[in-house]
Amino acid sequence: MSRPKLTVGVVAGSDGSLTFDIPLRIVKRGYRKLIQIPGSESAQRPWDTRPTALQRALGRAERWRLMLDSGEADSINEIAAREKVDFSYIARLLNLTMLAPPLVAAILDDMLPSGTTVNDLAINPPHLWSDQIARLERKRGHLDD
Repeated sequence: MSRPKLTVGVVAGSDGSLTFDIPLRIVKRGYRKLIQIPGSESAQRPWDTRPTALQRALGRAERWRLMLDSGEADSINEIAAREKVDFSYIARLLNLTMLAPPLVAAILDDMLPSGTTVNDLAINPPHLWSDQIARLERKRGHLDD
């Protein structure tokens, strides 16, 4: 794999100092900010590809929903005992399985407004998808496109 060409501008100051102009962009990843060099998308670092907390929560919720739907587990209490977590945690995360498709896509693409937490989405979500999106946008700002 060849490395992308990086164009760096160097300017010499009258006092003998050097100024480097390096093209880069700052990208939000959850609560972290990463510096990316344009054209280096193929050179992902291992920690850039780990799922975010919201992605892990969505995955857990979907797995638990499938356990209930398939009959593998009879109740939320049974899942809580198996997973050794609190009943209320499972009940709260199961709400994520009823989110609007644009919100699920934003979670998976890590494009939610900065500061969005599991609790913003999982605690008492509105039944209508449009209301879910409107509530999140009122609280945290517009969804990134």
